[in-house]
Amino acid sequence: MATKIRLQRHGKKDYAFFHVVVADSRAPRDGRFIEKLGYYNPNTNPATIEINFERALHWLNVGAQPTETCKRILSYKGVLLKKHLLQGVKKGAISEADAEKKFQDWLNQKLSKIESKKQKLLKESEEQKAARIKAEAEYRQQKESKKSASASASESSETSAAGNES
Repeated sequence: MATKIRLQRHGKKDYAFFHVVVADSRAPRDGRFIEKLGYYNPNTNPATIEINFERALHWLNVGAQPTETCKRILSYKGVLLKKHLLQGVKKGAISEADAEKKFQDWLNQKLSKIESKKQKLLKESEEQKAARIKAEAEYRQQKESKKSASASASESSETSAAGNES
């Protein structure tokens, strides 16, 4: 049986999220699956990806073929790198300790990139919020000054009209 690691669509119209599953290649997209490996939510920024690392690695090692999107997701999480390093260990090209060190270095670098992106997005959203508050305050001040100007103009016209009547 040919197995594939692929996405299974869930969620509402225009707000989809996906389960990452291992399924028989002949099964329909949202149909039967063998095992659920995790989920992928592209609606958040950055996209939320949760994968059972060990099970994904196991299925890749026994021959499951990921689709293009799943291949990118697994690469993003480091599953494909780990598989590559383990093949190097199996062939004797590198030691297991070196492979683990390379993987941990890559993982730390990846996590720092993600954290910096989250901090950048948070900072930008705070700046946008501050700009909106400032613009709202300016608008409110302009509106109040127009009200006070029209009120003083109407008072002066009323006083001049009262003065003309006497």
